[in-house]
Amino acid sequence: MLSSEIQTALTPMNLKTLAEKLNLSQTTVSRALNGYPEVSEATRQRVEEAARRFNYHPNSRAKGLATGRARVIGHVIPSSTQHEMVNPIFGDFVAGASEACAQAGYDMIFSRVADGDEAQAYRALISRGSVDGIILQGPRVNETRIPILNEIGIPFIVHGRASGISQPYGWVDVNNKRSFQRATRFLTDLGHRRIALINGLETMDFAHRRRDGYLSALREAGIDPDPALMRSAEMTEIYGHRETRDMLRMDDPPTAILAASMISAIGVRRAIEEAGLVMGRDVSVITHDDDLSYLRNGGDVPIFTATRSSVRRAGGILAEMLIDRIENPAPEPNRLMLEAELVVGRSTGPAKTGH
Repeated sequence: MLSSEIQTALTPMNLKTLAEKLNLSQTTVSRALNGYPEVSEATRQRVEEAARRFNYHPNSRAKGLATGRARVIGHVIPSSTQHEMVNPIFGDFVAGASEACAQAGYDMIFSRVADGDEAQAYRALISRGSVDGIILQGPRVNETRIPILNEIGIPFIVHGRASGISQPYGWVDVNNKRSFQRATRFLTDLGHRRIALINGLETMDFAHRRRDGYLSALREAGIDPDPALMRSAEMTEIYGHRETRDMLRMDDPPTAILAASMISAIGVRRAIEEAGLVMGRDVSVITHDDDLSYLRNGGDVPIFTATRSSVRRAGGILAEMLIDRIENPAPEPNRLMLEAELVVGRSTGPAKTGH
């Protein structure tokens, strides 16, 4: 025989059963859990404590019917960026966002559409009442999706910014320009003057800003930027390896390299080792580290010196901001700038004499 406590824990709890246990009406319990002001604080606390004790979770569909909302956040992913679905950065971002959504009683859905069909996809989601808000990721410098979403009028928020867009929109972003400016200064302070940049696609706004930070710090140090040391492409391990290998074969190779992601930096390290060099002694490397769950930058002492900013935390913050905008509409969208931390690892050291 199971004890009554275990039986209670295993029995599915619904609103009616919870209301009966509290000797309250279902309406009162629902209003208490949904924060209606006419419910007294004492009753609200009693209901919330009972909901926790009996492991009661409100049905999001029923809750949506009561509030007139779908209680769903949508992502629309163009075909050209579908590879993002297997990118560990995307995975960590979604993990953070989905945790925040779940805590607020929201679900998340993903829709993949052909390039150029995003507007139709957004309108279809809204006409069906499928979503209450949209998360937009990977904005380009001139991001066409922002004007579309402003025109449609659905709440949305952007992970990143779009330098070429003057319309108002909400966003959460890391200060990419400042972080790469600081990383480049760190290398010039170590005596490096041949500093390479292995960047992401510079049509993407984050990469555009990182390049600006890198160039700004070089000029501050009186170093003329060398176009041969600046590379831009999708941030893969193969790309990091190929570009580093080619630059190390130059007559005047770089003594330091900035990489735009941990994934590219792994390729950078492979190329340095294949050339018979030692990272941190012969060639210094700084990368951007999104503090990924499944791609850690070493243990107590980081492998790579890095500009670190948790993409999982950013996903959670962004989802919370979007849900707040859905539930508490305001004339001005919210914006939040996150600062990256510079962590010093084993991949950097003074420039070798003679460079």
